[in-house]
Amino acid sequence: MASEFEPVIAILLTTFFIIYLFYIIFIVLTILALIFWIFMLIDVIKRKFKNKNDKIIWVLIIVLTGIIGALIYYFIIKKKHKKKNNKKKIKIK
Repeated sequence: MASEFEPVIAILLTTFFIIYLFYIIFIVLTILALIFWIFMLIDVIKRKFKNKNDKIIWVLIIVLTGIIGALIYYFIIKKKHKKKNNKKKIKIK
């Protein structure tokens, strides 16, 4: 004999599963963003800039703005530096 609450229970379980899945995805993305932020901060600290103030400014930007600052640093400095290194490797060969 089917209970009148079975559809309600199925909907609740499905809703719980969807919320739990979004929660897990959110946690994983947060951990990945934190790892990316740490890598960008380490890169700024290790990188040699032409001006010493540039390093201080980039550290402050990354620390104070979080993942947004890390993304800005990645696209402005890190990616440009990768392109220069790739061009140097091509010229050497």
